[in-house]
Amino acid sequence: MKTYIPKVEDIEKRWYLVDAEGKVLGRLASKIARILSGKNKPIYTPHLDVGDFVVVINAEKVRVTGGKEKKKIYYHHSGYPGGLKSWTYEELLKKDPSRIIRKAVQGMLPKNKLGRRMLKKLKVYPGPEHPHQAQKPQKIEL
Repeated sequence: MKTYIPKVEDIEKRWYLVDAEGKVLGRLASKIARILSGKNKPIYTPHLDVGDFVVVINAEKVRVTGGKEKKKIYYHHSGYPGGLKSWTYEELLKKDPSRIIRKAVQGMLPKNKLGRRMLKKLKVYPGPEHPHQAQKPQKIEL
């Protein structure tokens, strides 16, 4: 038996549309990360980017459990002394709801060049409109 390794030109990229309204953040992020990395395909290869594009709409309506609205804290450091900034889930939801889903998915992808390439295929929008109608994304329920 020979191990099948897909060639870059053989990899077919699809577009998926996910509605985040009423979904739990962690469960949604893990399923999105699985699609972005290509683990849902039979041709999955760890060292190649075989994943698909994911468009997430209604990011502002994603929910968390266990009182994390007030407890969960997001951090960002500028790299300078004293440059640590922090926001609670509620504050970040008002400021930039798309960053919440992006950070959750980013934590579930590889921490290398391949993971950064996978994250570029994630498109998150706070409302129900998105500019990717031309790609004809297939709506999926997660």
